[in-house]
Amino acid sequence: MSSLPVVDDYMTRTLIQFDMDENIHNAAKALLEQRISGAPVVNEAGDLVGMLSKKDCLQVVYNASYHKDWGGRVEEYMSREVQTIDSGTDIIAVADLFVESNYRRFPVMENGRMVGQISRQDILRALYEME
Repeated sequence: MSSLPVVDDYMTRTLIQFDMDENIHNAAKALLEQRISGAPVVNEAGDLVGMLSKKDCLQVVYNASYHKDWGGRVEEYMSREVQTIDSGTDIIAVADLFVESNYRRFPVMENGRMVGQISRQDILRALYEME
């Protein structure tokens, strides 16, 4: 009997991440240039404190175009409530989470530290490989 693949088998380990104090303009530009929908935000100790998405940045750009005020720090715009996944979680359980949520990615944790990120695309690839 074979066991199901787990998040650790498919997650991305090399992440683009932002510091809380980073300029929101630079962060938005990085998301666009890297063609990613979002990235984790960490504090000085490297602890996960939030996520910044293109949706968060859209509000910034919208306000800038309307109010002519562009700026601020990532901390002001990031989502603070972050759902994480344990690196040993099986792929089917994570697929269920993606189906039931609007999230496009989950930070992956191991022993209380962020070790990667798993995306919808990663899970789709894993499911195809299970066939």
